[in-house]
Amino acid sequence: MTTEQAPTQSTALVIGESLIDIVSRPEQTPVEHPGGSPMNVAIGLARLGRRVELATWYGSDEHGRLIDDHLAADGVIVSEGSRQASSTSTAIAHVAADGSAEYVFDLDWSLPSVSVPPNCPVVHVGSLGTSIDPGAEVVRHAVEDVRGAATISYDPNIRPDLQPDPAAARAIAERFVRLADVVKASDEDLAYIGEGADPEEVLAGWLDLGPKLVVMTANAGDVVALTASGLGVRTSAKKVEVADTVGAGDSFTAGLIDGLWTAGLLGADNRDALRRIDSRTLDAILDRCTTIAGITVSRAGANPPRLDELV
Repeated sequence: MTTEQAPTQSTALVIGESLIDIVSRPEQTPVEHPGGSPMNVAIGLARLGRRVELATWYGSDEHGRLIDDHLAADGVIVSEGSRQASSTSTAIAHVAADGSAEYVFDLDWSLPSVSVPPNCPVVHVGSLGTSIDPGAEVVRHAVEDVRGAATISYDPNIRPDLQPDPAAARAIAERFVRLADVVKASDEDLAYIGEGADPEEVLAGWLDLGPKLVVMTANAGDVVALTASGLGVRTSAKKVEVADTVGAGDSFTAGLIDGLWTAGLLGADNRDALRRIDSRTLDAILDRCTTIAGITVSRAGANPPRLDELV
């Protein structure tokens, strides 16, 4: 007698940095909390009910234990080998009395390798994980290897303080845009690397490099989405009372991946269907993304909503 093996549950893979943000204000005790754009995306997906694995790089020190607890709280799987850094990266923000901030980074992105989980329809990469060597090269090779089976999602999430040359930052971003199916970027990212060009024109130009869907979000709440088939969709977020904008873009990205997943548009076999996504489907996905981001900005920190908050 034979027993059929149960199908492996689909798992999203997110590759990128995890670090500790340390916020220091005058005459206040510094506040520490886990951060990193890719980690925020992984948590956002997990809270939307998706099985998620995070390939990252941090230490087994006290800061690393904070990250462990943060990821475990939402059931994010940490890839084997991710906890081998000599110390956990930090980003210290010295906030002055007028609210301005100066940042001091202590970063190590030396991810040695990436293993893709079985039945993985989507791989998301971005931020420092795609711009800081030696790990960035590991990420690029992993994406090249897996794009024959999975949808590739990319968010450059550029940090000018760490990438002071806009032309170099653009070259790095476009290297990953060429490998991606879905690209989400902020208007600030596009304005910075465009060096005076209209952000929407930069976004549209990226379609010529190969993505099937590109999306731009703006601080004002406006969203522009363009597809390789020529579709253009615009929408605006509903007005909410903003606590802060930390993690808003990452929660939007998680919502975008989740929405495309629900629509059956993830996986390499669905690239043509993704290219031909219709306006009704894309409108609905973007509307949900703005709702998710709106909930995130309405409360302090990178605290994306859970699935039951969207019902």
